[in-house]
Amino acid sequence: MNHDLYDSAIVEELQAISLIIFGEPASKSNSRRVVRINNTSRLIKSKKALSYSDIFRNQCRRLTTLLTGDLMVTMHIHYASRRPDLDESLILDLMQGFIYENDRQVKERHTYWHLDKERPRAEIFVSKIEEIAPKKKPRQHRGKDGTAMP
Repeated sequence: MNHDLYDSAIVEELQAISLIIFGEPASKSNSRRVVRINNTSRLIKSKKALSYSDIFRNQCRRLTTLLTGDLMVTMHIHYASRRPDLDESLILDLMQGFIYENDRQVKERHTYWHLDKERPRAEIFVSKIEEIAPKKKPRQHRGKDGTAMP
């Protein structure tokens, strides 16, 4: 780990965020329903997934500067019953535009299932990590004679 990344005297941008979203998350894999629109079948989010999306957006504050680079996400998801599958993918999607630009930035995930009938919630911790794969340098175009072109 590069500890210089976490020295607030050196880095002005946000390195990590912790948040709690109350409500039981919907499973993304089970959150689609088929509807007919103009004689065409379409998959749309289920009512539970749409409801949780609204709950999430109402509780999650949008960062003024989104986290950049590669990220690690740790989630403790507390369900109201034993029935739901452990599925963090809807939450990862919902954090786009609020916490980070795109969920492709998440290179490491730790997700834990818990039971709390009284207070279902998602406890989320997002932090920057060292780049997994450095960004490629722009490719230089070469002419037929092998010399670099602008």
